[in-house]
Amino acid sequence: MSFIPALIPPAAYQGQTHWLVFAGAQLLIQADEAALRLPTLAQLEAAELPYLCQHYLGTWEGQACYVRATTASAAPPGLVFKSLRTLLPLLSHDLFSLTGRAAQVAAWDLNHRYCGRCATPMQQVAYEYAKRCPACGLVNYPRLAPAVIMRVTRGDEILLSRAPHFAPGMYSVQAGFVEPGETLEDAVRRELREEVNLEVSLPQYFGSQPWPFPHSLMLAFTAEYAGGKLQAHPQEVEEARWWSVDALPALPPAISIAHQLIADFVAEVRNRRG
Repeated sequence: MSFIPALIPPAAYQGQTHWLVFAGAQLLIQADEAALRLPTLAQLEAAELPYLCQHYLGTWEGQACYVRATTASAAPPGLVFKSLRTLLPLLSHDLFSLTGRAAQVAAWDLNHRYCGRCATPMQQVAYEYAKRCPACGLVNYPRLAPAVIMRVTRGDEILLSRAPHFAPGMYSVQAGFVEPGETLEDAVRRELREEVNLEVSLPQYFGSQPWPFPHSLMLAFTAEYAGGKLQAHPQEVEEARWWSVDALPALPPAISIAHQLIADFVAEVRNRRG
């Protein structure tokens, strides 16, 4: 059963509940290397962790889900804090949606405890992810930063590059944040000019994916090479090159839309070859 987002929590904890506890960007899970399991309510109550906030998220597998942000620096016995990025290979689509939502809601709460205009403590708005300043009326909602991610192809080749923060040996498609005043298509063209010095044909929308690192919404496009000599931006791109679908490097996690863009092109080329 899929994760179903919701805002209005049940009147009381009923039956089994799922608890997502974050210390910064680290998720608290059972100390079990074989599978990803969340802590039980009994474990959390026994641990008496200090919490800064709690929010209802919706239901997963028919059971209520909550997120908490803790100031604890160490995990209780039997539990461990793990970076959400390192857990990506263990996450199903639904669990990724749930953990991503939880991480972004917790980060929003912690980053908007005080009004950014007058420094007054913010108040939670009932039944909505929103905080209102009781002094000046400023309202803050969870932040989303739109980013474009684009697959550029040339015949049976695909453009892949490395950023300095990538895992060793891993390559991916280009991506970058949308700037004020831009359309998504403009952002695709600008990012490619800036990062790899290429021009492309009209970008075509592919799909989207929330990406909670820390609060992005990835908007995926495909485009065909239309000109320019490949040249990597020295501060943002370690290496960029054209790759044959028959000899691809290590790729991003399968759950990512970056991987889906690449896999879709590989399937397209192989179908074309027959």
